[in-house]
Amino acid sequence: MLGLYISVFLGMLSETSMNITLPDLMTDFGISSGTAQWMVVGYMLAIGVVLPCVGFMLKWIKAKTLVLFALACFLIGAVVCTIAPTFPILLVGRIMQGVSTGIVLPTMYAAIMRVFPLHKIGAANGVAGLVIMFAPVIGPTIAGALIGAFSWRAIFALFAVVAVVAIVCTALFFVTPIERTRPSVDVISILASAIGFGCLVAGVSLISDMGFSVAVIGLLVVGVLVLACYAYRQLHIADPLLDLRALGIAAFRTPAIMISCSFSCTLAFMYLVPQELQRGMGLSSTLAGLLMLPGGVINALCTLAAGRLFDRYGAKKLVWAGSVLTVIGGALFFAIGVSTPIALFLAAHMIVMIGIPFIQQSSQSAALKSLPGHMAADGSTIMNTMQQVCGAIATAVATCLLGLGQMNYTAAGGTNPAQGFVDGSRYGYLFGLALVVVVLACSFLLKERQEEPKLVPVHVDIEKLAA
Repeated sequence: MLGLYISVFLGMLSETSMNITLPDLMTDFGISSGTAQWMVVGYMLAIGVVLPCVGFMLKWIKAKTLVLFALACFLIGAVVCTIAPTFPILLVGRIMQGVSTGIVLPTMYAAIMRVFPLHKIGAANGVAGLVIMFAPVIGPTIAGALIGAFSWRAIFALFAVVAVVAIVCTALFFVTPIERTRPSVDVISILASAIGFGCLVAGVSLISDMGFSVAVIGLLVVGVLVLACYAYRQLHIADPLLDLRALGIAAFRTPAIMISCSFSCTLAFMYLVPQELQRGMGLSSTLAGLLMLPGGVINALCTLAAGRLFDRYGAKKLVWAGSVLTVIGGALFFAIGVSTPIALFLAAHMIVMIGIPFIQQSSQSAALKSLPGHMAADGSTIMNTMQQVCGAIATAVATCLLGLGQMNYTAAGGTNPAQGFVDGSRYGYLFGLALVVVVLACSFLLKERQEEPKLVPVHVDIEKLAA
């Protein structure tokens, strides 16, 4: 699994390192902030288009071959970005990286189901979560250091080096644990998937910059309608591109919803918190990043611990504990004001960062464990697609609620921009807490699959049978 773990870490590192480079890209290429934002939107768009097709790809292509292809795409994309003379060429390289991440992310979870026995799924999933959560902890710090010492091109050069390491590890150690059934190719489903998920992710991602403009509404409407047709077709053809019947299994559907809600809560909080530190409490970007580091480290460690605890206690108890902690930490965010002591923020942030992994990792392990082996690839793809789409929606909702809160503060006669930002952030925190309440409600419906049956010797009386 080492090659896949490094591959997913690389994808998450790339996703979380890019925001800090946007001002430098605007200066070097002479582009607007809206144009530079396509470095983020294009990456998410590539993931959203490719990810739903991965389950089908794994039924046709050896998993090892597919991962090596994805890493080759990432390596080429990183090299292209490193030497890109113009922004369009830079964007092409960035999209190639998104294609790679869209492939390796669901493949990792599908492989976990086949490489590890059921009683070790939690521990394996905890390692995967640790890999994913460690990237956001160090990504912005590494990116800032490389920009300060060299330039933004050094970030992509680093990506290329890590990609080479991942290719070597995959070639040496990874196996092909997923059988190939080679179903018939449904071109209509492939096109519908690309158009539907592409339009939906693009529309949601652009809300924060363009608002609910005609173009954004058009993308959302087309995305929803095409996806409705896509879902209907998947449920009525013999060889679906993505086996949505997995959502008919309650033991999978419930934790999948819980994962999406907890992931959305995390993205909403992580969107608001660093901005509130800077624009609400008046801290520098450097200090804000340092203040978020303890919570990020704790989150990564708890992610690993949650996986191992799942194997011992199951999902329900961990979800309940995680939900309570997240609600307590989220409630403390409401007490943060313009002149709040930093210690209060650190306490609130660390409590939330302890609670979230207990929800997410235990739910993810329960969802993977509930599926039969032949549905592992489709189930992993469904979960990751739901997270990407719901995460994009959550960020857009948090942005809109932030603006609404600021407008209400101004309408009430407020004149302090910092206090207005604090008030607006509380609207977003309330949205995050509502998502945690949904998780807690769903946890009471959680049905967990038991361990795999063990072989029991049976005594047979040969003489009696012969008689």
